[in-house]
Amino acid sequence: MTDSEIILFKTLAAKYLWWMLPDEALKRPERIAIQVMNLGDFADVTAVLDAVGEDQAREFLIRAEAGQFSPRSWHYWHYRLGLAEIGGVPPMPTRRVC
Repeated sequence: MTDSEIILFKTLAAKYLWWMLPDEALKRPERIAIQVMNLGDFADVTAVLDAVGEDQAREFLIRAEAGQFSPRSWHYWHYRLGLAEIGGVPPMPTRRVC
């Protein structure tokens, strides 16, 4: 991660993972990126996509855990990143109780 990406992700962590210290959140930059993809404004989402790239954003969706995306964001990102055709978005991840 470059110095400018560290600064970006710390700034985004303070905004979107407000309950964590930015340095703590930076240990899992994918969590910061996913939270921005779910809740972020256009400028922040664009900055994250520029930093991680669309291939990595696709991986975030493929490996998403329950609760990381709202239904609206789940559908948007599947269409936006070319992971689904209209009407073909996979079900959202669910929690399993053993």
